[in-house]
Amino acid sequence: MRRRSPVNLPADRMEKGNNKSQHSRICVLGLLCAFFWGVLLYFHFVVIGGRTFQVTSISSEIRTHDPVPVIRSNPPVDIDRVANDNKPEIRDIDLDTQDVAEQKSDNSVTDPVENSQDSEPEVVTEQKSDNSVTDPVVEQKSEDVNKPKDFPFMKALKTVENKSDPCGGRYVYVHDLPSRFNEDMLKQCRSLSKWTNMCKFTTNAGLGPPLENTEGVFSDNGWYATNQFAVDVIFSNRMKQYECLTKDSSLAAAIFVPFYAGFDIARFLWGYNISMRDAASLDLVDWLQKRPEWGIMGGKDHFLVAGRITWDFRRLSEEETDWGNKLLFLPAAKNMSMLVVESSPWNANDFAIPYPTYFHPSKDAEVFAWQDRMMNLDRKWLFCFAGAPRPDNPKSIRGQIIDQCKNSDVGKLLECDLGESKCHSPSSIMQMFQSSVFCLQPQGDSYTRRSAFDSMLAGCIPVFFHPGSAYTQYTWHLPKNYTKYSVFIPEDDLRKRNISIEERLSQIPPDQVKMMREEVINLIPRLIYADPRSKLDSHKDAFDVSVQAIIDKVTRMRKDIIEGRTNDDFIEELSWKYALLDEGEYVGVHEWDPFFSKPKPNDGNSDSDGSGSSAEAAKNSWKNEQRQHS
Repeated sequence: MRRRSPVNLPADRMEKGNNKSQHSRICVLGLLCAFFWGVLLYFHFVVIGGRTFQVTSISSEIRTHDPVPVIRSNPPVDIDRVANDNKPEIRDIDLDTQDVAEQKSDNSVTDPVENSQDSEPEVVTEQKSDNSVTDPVVEQKSEDVNKPKDFPFMKALKTVENKSDPCGGRYVYVHDLPSRFNEDMLKQCRSLSKWTNMCKFTTNAGLGPPLENTEGVFSDNGWYATNQFAVDVIFSNRMKQYECLTKDSSLAAAIFVPFYAGFDIARFLWGYNISMRDAASLDLVDWLQKRPEWGIMGGKDHFLVAGRITWDFRRLSEEETDWGNKLLFLPAAKNMSMLVVESSPWNANDFAIPYPTYFHPSKDAEVFAWQDRMMNLDRKWLFCFAGAPRPDNPKSIRGQIIDQCKNSDVGKLLECDLGESKCHSPSSIMQMFQSSVFCLQPQGDSYTRRSAFDSMLAGCIPVFFHPGSAYTQYTWHLPKNYTKYSVFIPEDDLRKRNISIEERLSQIPPDQVKMMREEVINLIPRLIYADPRSKLDSHKDAFDVSVQAIIDKVTRMRKDIIEGRTNDDFIEELSWKYALLDEGEYVGVHEWDPFFSKPKPNDGNSDSDGSGSSAEAAKNSWKNEQRQHS
């Protein structure tokens, strides 16, 4: 049998078979490679990266084959598309509008910014270099977290940055109150006091009638018979001359409320029920809270003036027999700042401003001339006192002071009993003060006295016996270092130790006395109210100092709000201490604590007055109102 010889296939057919097998293997390897890189990329971007990136426009680094920087910002934005070729396409992203188009492909990543309104935010975890995982963070809508929050008062704060604006950071907006809150009271001036016809004292923009200089005690111009409780109208009229008024409340560093609070309460203290006493205060608060300006800070940038002591506005109960109204206890009023001639040491919403004196200059030259005259006077009395005893007050030291004045060859006394008295004569009062080196200023019916400011106006060094008579009151207008301008003799030194005032004052060296007198005379401009119908050029008067202090207070408060600072550690009952602190100091034990510790009920041993006894003092001050210097 013949064996069949093998068949030899053509070479080109063999090559075709081999190529087909080779292509199949290449496809398998390609799929495996693509799968491997897909898993690797997934692991890198999803598992290790763990969060989205933000990509900016192609930079010069990309064109020079540098690695594409991954910018981790807060909040992040996902990449819209990642291409696999050698030249990836990277789209510009508008960070301001966050308008990123969603890539509609199988390999694209959905932008969480676009879906944040329709779905819950994606919760992711951040992988640290040590493989530990932080607490979950919520991916929120893209926004610049470093941008300060736009508070409604930011426009007012920014005015200070305009160096060409002399009023930058000093603008004041004045509420246009209905006339029932101010001017209508002046039209009914006879009802403003039970004993005094206030009509003449509201003339001349609140300064009262001019004083005649028949005895040469005053200077030729600027002297008026000003009532000690007329600050309401004086301050409001003075505000009309303020150089930085604005009708745009968004620019205001502070907002003034021209409510005559002192005149209001004066009408209804005697013989009226608490509903009448509170009516105008409640009406005012209701009116203010409906105004858009109130919403800026809830009234914390508002301030008003009441020319009376604080206790007239702090009724403690709803009993008809209790004293005053409750203006300063109203929740809305607690946000405002109230300027009074005597503040409470235990409350934070009132601030003391000087009593008005008789001197209201309209020109700087009048101030300079008066200061020069006071500096060169011959003072024949070592000390003096103008006032009446308080026999019904067992804690009063006025009896001892009067006795020492009578028994001293260098002491001068002007007794202020009921009836005709030189105490009611501004000329007699000022003449005695101008003739004395030291003027004794014990407590009146309450902590403070107008006489303290009359005496300093005369260049007489005040002697205080209670820190609440000046040191913790007029912290805006008087130096913190009270030894520079006054002498302090604690009440107990007279009450319990019966020290000699003459001996104590005689021990002060003459050079020190001279420096103290110069300090007192230099303080005169900031203790007086200039004529409301004019404006001093080079001097800051009591009005200017008060307004600037309010602006500073509101500005600090606004900055604290912006920076997230709170005042959680503030203790309102220790309010009197805070104004005495220097920068960096904290409230602690103070040498004057015994003077301001509130007495417990039925505790007759405390030397201090609680708010209840202070209200009683306020009532007594009304009974003795006709003694303007008592």
